[in-house]
Formats: sequence, structure tokens, C-alpha cells
Amino acid sequence: QVQLVESGGGLVQAGGSLRLSCAASGRSRYAMGWFRQAPGKEREFVAVIKWSAGSAIYADSVKGRFTISGDNAKNTVYLQMNSLKPEDTAVYYCAATFGWSIRGSDYDYWGQGTQVTVSS
Repeated sequence: QVQLVESGGGLVQAGGSLRLSCAASGRSRYAMGWFRQAPGKEREFVAVIKWSAGSAIYADSVKGRFTISGDNAKNTVYLQMNSLKPEDTAVYYCAATFGWSIRGSDYDYWGQGTQVTVSS
């Protein structure tokens, strides 16, 4: 059993930055990812990190702007978001999986989400 709690969301202007945190409790997982869901849109993949290696995959829409990282000592995964755009506005969710996937359906545990709003 795993519990995930996201934090760090908020309201920022376009071009600004935010860092999201995902605190995990329970057993570790092979990979942890970030997804987002905008109003009226389907959930979409943002980034995933392979915990043991630190390797990551990013959605094309965030490459060069977002960075996913992990801190084993704190059992926390971060999403550093720079150069934010209005289209980044969404609820951001942290998720954990035993696999290595960009498909939300492959993830076993989900947090409740944190709202990110980017104004133009």
C-alpha cells in the first residue's frame, strides 16, 4: 500500500516557475510519474522517473521546461516546472507504478492532486 500526497501548486504568471512535491509513504515503487488533467480534458502524461537509476521520460510538451527528480532520503519526488505557459494549467497528480510506463492505466497508486494555474 502506498499513499501519495502532492503539494506545491499555485497561481503563477506565464514564464514563472513552480516546484511540485510528491511525498510517498509505504513501499517503494519502480517508477513514479506526474500526470495532469485540465478542465474538460483527459488526463495526460507529464513525466516519469525510474527510481533506481534516475532516468526520466518527458512528454514533448514539457521537454526542456520541466525536470523530474527524486530524493530517496525524503521519499519524495519533485517536478520542477519552469517557463510555465497557460496551457500548463491543470491539476497535477503524482502516481506510482511497479512498471515503466507513460500510460496512466499502468499506475497503481495516485495522489489527490495539486492545482497549477498559469495566467497569461
